[in-house]
Amino acid sequence: MKTPWTDGNSVQLLINGEEYYPRVFEAMAQAREEILLETFIIFEDKVGQQLQQVLIDAAKRGVRVEVAVDGYGTADLTDQFIAAMTEAGVSFHAFDPQPRLVGMRTNLFRRLHRKIVVVDGERAFIGGINYCLDHLGEFGPMAKQDYAVEVTGPVVAQVHASSRRLLAPVLQPPSQVRPVSAPTGNASAVLVERDNNRHRTDIEQQYLQVFRQAQRRIVVANAYFFPGYRLLRELRNAARRGVEVTLILQGQPDMRWVRALSRLLYNYLLRDNVRIHEYCQRPLHGKVALVDEEWSTVGSSNLDPLSLSLNLEANLLIRDRAFNQMLYKHLSELAMQQCKAVTLERMIRGYWWRAPLIFMGFHLTRWFPRVAGWFPAHRQRLQSLQPDTDSHANFHEGKT
Repeated sequence: MKTPWTDGNSVQLLINGEEYYPRVFEAMAQAREEILLETFIIFEDKVGQQLQQVLIDAAKRGVRVEVAVDGYGTADLTDQFIAAMTEAGVSFHAFDPQPRLVGMRTNLFRRLHRKIVVVDGERAFIGGINYCLDHLGEFGPMAKQDYAVEVTGPVVAQVHASSRRLLAPVLQPPSQVRPVSAPTGNASAVLVERDNNRHRTDIEQQYLQVFRQAQRRIVVANAYFFPGYRLLRELRNAARRGVEVTLILQGQPDMRWVRALSRLLYNYLLRDNVRIHEYCQRPLHGKVALVDEEWSTVGSSNLDPLSLSLNLEANLLIRDRAFNQMLYKHLSELAMQQCKAVTLERMIRGYWWRAPLIFMGFHLTRWFPRVAGWFPAHRQRLQSLQPDTDSHANFHEGKT
């Protein structure tokens, strides 16, 4: 990773949509010059409609609004929903839209999975929260548990530059906003990305480095846990040398096959005293971790092959004792009060018939990154939608 750490940042943890949406919508409502937004999913529900209105209002008062969505995750928006924004002046771009096959979305791999907002080059939001009702408790038992951060300070320039690079092919004219670099707090931070060009393994390498250096504790809360062999080995090695390693994973999954894959790896970790807790209150969608008393990360990257080897992702790395302690307190309460501890004895039951699957799952983690390289890589291609019905239809049909 060549991007330097920056000092003098302020980082605020935002838990679930209840904390995230009011803050990000307020920031957009106060925008004076520019809003850059990237997301995987927007739904036409209560949250999506609030987002639509705040973007329309910003565009009407002369703010430059650039929205990039994923062609797979946001494939179900209606033409009318998009037209209301583009006709007001919002620039709306879809990442690699593709035609459906027998009604099914076909562009599953190498998605734009980042969730980033930058307002006026002064304030940024980074995390795993999409724009849909299922990130609010009122959605019901399947509401997602998730995290984001609001950040100000010099690191916002890195986030702004990253979004501009993604949007560069469609920015006409290029962004003229100059990010504010004045210190606002005491946190050191750096943006780390994963793409299909120069940053293919940056996020994974950061995890590997801090796991190797860990001395006291590692806590990982991750929705889709099926990492590569090297990450598994470093977690096991850390536990072997006396580091307290705690994993908080899905216990009430939104996709059952994901938990099934994760459980294929449990034996390998539990045998070396890695602590595994399954969060059972509702589906865990978070992508956060901390190491020792200072290092933390919040972002969009899961620890699975899609995020580590295929998708476009962005995480903020943070060195700040106060933020680390706040996140540790929250995750510890989550593990103690809303999780079920997974024991080796429990996993050994029925081991004889699961052993072949465990063997296959373990070796899949070892070889998948190399196999993933065989898949054709998406170009960094954004399709801009214009305020006319033909271009909106092209989004759904996947035409360029």
